[in-house]
Amino acid sequence: MKNIFNKRIKIFCVFVLMIILIIIGLKLYINYQMSQVPGMSYEEALKLTTENNEDAKITVGIIKDGIMEYTVYGNNASILKQHEYQYEIGSLTKTFTASLISKAIFEGKMNLEDPISNYISLPEKEYYPTLKRLVTHTSGLKAHYFDWQFINNFFKRQNNDLYGITMESMLNSISKADLEDIDYPWVYSNFGMSVAGNCVANIYEKNYRALMNEFVQTDLQMKDTRISDGTGDLTGYWQWKENDAYLPAGALISDISDMMYYCKLNMTEEISYLASTHEKLVEVENISDSYQNFGIRVDGMGMGWIIDEQDKIFWHNGGTGKFNSYMAFDKERQIGVVILSNLAPNYRIPATVMGIKLISELQKE
Repeated sequence: MKNIFNKRIKIFCVFVLMIILIIIGLKLYINYQMSQVPGMSYEEALKLTTENNEDAKITVGIIKDGIMEYTVYGNNASILKQHEYQYEIGSLTKTFTASLISKAIFEGKMNLEDPISNYISLPEKEYYPTLKRLVTHTSGLKAHYFDWQFINNFFKRQNNDLYGITMESMLNSISKADLEDIDYPWVYSNFGMSVAGNCVANIYEKNYRALMNEFVQTDLQMKDTRISDGTGDLTGYWQWKENDAYLPAGALISDISDMMYYCKLNMTEEISYLASTHEKLVEVENISDSYQNFGIRVDGMGMGWIIDEQDKIFWHNGGTGKFNSYMAFDKERQIGVVILSNLAPNYRIPATVMGIKLISELQKE
């Protein structure tokens, strides 16, 4: 009996060792592949990202010489039939929030130098951040503040960690934040941009969902863009409540034609308040080496838009649980790129890295 037991223990140990070796081997292989990414072309990066993935649907739009064209890629970078899939654009939503704020400024309803307490009801306090510091991520506010709803979402297996967080909870966090009247180092903040979005919603006396839907569909004429209701022709969409506080940070859904059109509107500066969002408001320094290894540069911030001064582009990206996206444009050369992917941001090579490679190659043509 003892020999049988010892034999089973040995078999189990060998099995565990094999699993560990396989995991180590996979990690080494992945690390090797990632080390090759900086030297890859856009096409090589696209092929690696879609390799042996039958669910992949990556739509790539290019605006050049006044023409907008797109291609849908699937498994092993195969070209699929053209179809305008509905993608979550994640944090690219922030550029729309900033655009809406810019419109309010243009109409004389807001001022970038105003403290947010001018636009939302907060307890009396010596200092609250300005709108400018919120839209440039220099307010000192964290990316998120703890909320018990995070725990609730975890146990209910809610795919969106930000689901159900209320504006009341957000205001409570702001009132407790100990901040000084200074420009803090650049720290990307979903929280900060969400506060800014709710400020502009208060000004127009509408909830953010209704206001943004009206803005994109009426003002910008993007008929297939909307705040998510959890539905679409792909899978894995985040759920949101009607008045969730974090909607301004990443809740829009769109398709490639609308996003190329939005890119073109920004690139050509046809709408003056969109052009205003490109003005550099702050310098940004000391971005991580890992960013720069992949060609990701953050040299300055406009209103919501990230400025890469070396490559002369304005850009932003976005990611949710099952989607990631990237948009960039070169106003001088009138070149724009949009990548919409139904793959998670941490799956192989993200849209941001592929997009940087693509626009760089287009600039050199």
